[in-house]
Amino acid sequence: MHPSRPSTLFMQKHWDVMRSDNAGDLWHEVSGNLPTDFGFALGVHAHEPETIYVVPIKSDSEHFPPDGKLRVYRSRSGGNEWEALTDGLPQQDCYVNVLRDAMATDTLDSCGVYFGTTGGQVYASADSGDHWTAIVRDLPPVLSIEVQTLR
Repeated sequence: MHPSRPSTLFMQKHWDVMRSDNAGDLWHEVSGNLPTDFGFALGVHAHEPETIYVVPIKSDSEHFPPDGKLRVYRSRSGGNEWEALTDGLPQQDCYVNVLRDAMATDTLDSCGVYFGTTGGQVYASADSGDHWTAIVRDLPPVLSIEVQTLR
């Protein structure tokens, strides 16, 4: 949920990315052109209520990114169209998972996006997902990410 639109909700529920525009009474699928609609984590941009982020996972039996390429997908249209964000993320032989609570966004002007993997990496983007950097490696599996902005 974005604070400016409390009745618009997004969720990724294993299969399907979903949207509700009436506080959860009715839901419709917005998985669109994602390579797979399976996954767990979903984030909402701090200043753009129609911009959301997901990390697709291959399937319910194979919990890793499709083709071993770690990609965050961003929709700036509330789920109608998706673009792959790959700059700084491993694009071969990456077999990690991103769990339900392992993605967060901050409230800075450029909106930072963060996610952790079951391989123990934490990735961050300071520019709404355009570029990524591994800020931590070699942790145990990351189950949850929380972000706090200090000003």
